[in-house]
Parts: sequence; structure tokens; C-alpha cells
Amino acid sequence: MAVTRQSLMTADELLTRADDGLRHELIRGELTTMAPAGSQHGIVAMRIALALGAYVREHGLGETFAAETGFRIGSDPDTVRAPDAAFVSGARLYAAGPTVKFWPGAPDLAVEVLSPGDTYAEVQDKVFDWMEAGVRMVLVADPRKRVVTVYRSLRDIKVLTENENLEGGDVVPGWVVLVGTLFP
Repeated sequence: MAVTRQSLMTADELLTRADDGLRHELIRGELTTMAPAGSQHGIVAMRIALALGAYVREHGLGETFAAETGFRIGSDPDTVRAPDAAFVSGARLYAAGPTVKFWPGAPDLAVEVLSPGDTYAEVQDKVFDWMEAGVRMVLVADPRKRVVTVYRSLRDIKVLTENENLEGGDVVPGWVVLVGTLFP
């Protein structure tokens, strides 16, 4: 019995795809489409990105990437994920050199902000993909519960409440922010 399979998309095809105004990721070669983020999601993502970006720039630690920057974290079939914010260390930036394509690999830090329509399984899949790709820390901000879950591995997980400090540890040395300041 012959099985026909629709061809999978590559990262290069995604990059050159005509802009249709929607948000896309490529998961093991399959194009996924997401609704635009809501206003609360945007506020939280921006607060995290601003706090992280200002600190990283002031201390010359590397670069912070804005929401929807693509990171190619898998090949054959390709996976391109786009966190709400990300950080890559200076040493890794230098080693990779400049690129106009998707960043070739995982960031050191990936930030995901929960939206009202996100399911637990979708968020868990993103965290697993980031961890499998080599991300050293994933932050999942939950605006409804006003908590940030910090993943250093799939076994080293910590939930921080709004009265606790989020610390960059060895990923973003010296970066500290009060969790409550990240939420409106």
C-alpha cells in the first residue's frame, strides 16, 4: 500500500514565506499558526524583555531577542520556535557569527508568556522542545496566577510567586527582578 505524505516545510521556506500577518512556528516540519497575542500577554512579555535587555546590554553579556525571533532548534525535519523573549551569550554570538536567517540553535534563555488560549500541553511541548534543544533556562510567566516557573531542566523546576526574586543565575549572572513587577 502506497502512502502519500504532504511534503514538510523547511526553515528556509518558512523564512521566505510571504507575510500573511499571522504568527507561525515550524514544528518538526509542520507549519503551526497562532493567534496574535492579547494585550496583557504583550505587556508581560515587554516588561520581561525590557528588564532582561537593559541588564544584558549594560553588562555586555550578549544579546536579547524580541518576541517572535525564530530559533532553529531542529533539523530534518526542521523545527523553528519563537519565544516571547530570549537571550544568547556573547561567546555564542561570536562563535556563530552574524546571520540574517533564524538563529542557528537554541538561546541560552527562552521566555514564554501564557495566553488565555494556551493549553497546558502546548506550553509543556514548548518547554520540552527548548530543553531538548539545549536551552539552559526557560521562564514561563503566568499573568493570571502572577507566577513565573523557572525550568533549568525537566527535573529542576521552581515556581516563583510575585513576592520572590527571579534570578538569572549562571545563565544571566547578576540579573535579579521581583516577579510582581513583571505583571500589570
